[in-house]
Amino acid sequence: MFKRLSAVLLTAALAAGAVHAAELDGTLKKIRDTNTITIGYRESSVPFSYLNADGKPVGYAFEVCRAVGEAVKTELNLPNLEVRYQAVTSANRVPLIQNGTVDIECGSTTNSLVRQREAAFGLNYFGIQVSAAVKKSSGIKTMKDLDGRNVAVTSGTTSVALLRDFMKKEGVKMRLLMTKDFAEAMQLVVNGRADAFVIDDVLLAGQISNTDNPADYMILDASLSREPYAAMFRKDDPAFKALVDRTIAGMFSSGRMAELYKTWFESPIPPKNANLNFPMNAYTKELFASPNDKGI
Repeated sequence: MFKRLSAVLLTAALAAGAVHAAELDGTLKKIRDTNTITIGYRESSVPFSYLNADGKPVGYAFEVCRAVGEAVKTELNLPNLEVRYQAVTSANRVPLIQNGTVDIECGSTTNSLVRQREAAFGLNYFGIQVSAAVKKSSGIKTMKDLDGRNVAVTSGTTSVALLRDFMKKEGVKMRLLMTKDFAEAMQLVVNGRADAFVIDDVLLAGQISNTDNPADYMILDASLSREPYAAMFRKDDPAFKALVDRTIAGMFSSGRMAELYKTWFESPIPPKNANLNFPMNAYTKELFASPNDKGI
């Protein structure tokens, strides 16, 4: 781990030196010229990035973006830098990054090769498996049991394509109910309009914890894919990427990322003080041991 982190930090440090030696451009120039950085957050991606009871964004990934904001203050010597927060959805997060409305987004965004054509990603900070949340009383045990059922999915997520590929490969049919966010999708399962909600396993755990009766639901012991989460920002901006990677690498090496994991996945969290009791899975352990920005 330490050799890998040392390489990451060295690469980022060399890039940072190049920033100081040359005229600022890209995102860092935009931030310096406006004295503002805009962080994109999600409203219901528990526990990564979501709104607390007081309407303020919180979460594991949100803290990563906050750390990047602090690093920018130091890098550009802007102690009074204004940090703005902009809500994003699965559907608009990439366009808002591309058009400059948002400078960096930290949430439940998969670092995929397809998305890398449109945006850049920092070091991966979490690894998930795509699965389904169902009512325990439904009798559904496997993904194939969803044949002929209504399945809630969120527009703009990788789950949509994964389900379509699964249906084609396995010869099953599902009616996909598109939703704007995770809370809406889970509500369809709660009220019986959908038989399942398919998304990343840890997001399902978060949504289940926010229902009135969490014990009524379960996550299937099945997976469509495993995916890494990472911070997303504009492409072709090596100076900003170096700063992001240097910040996150430092959080890994200092133990800060491990502290954040314990806080948001293994301790009571707002707004209901529910504990996800979600121990680090094998994939996330791999990412912590060998930080990288590889997409899938």
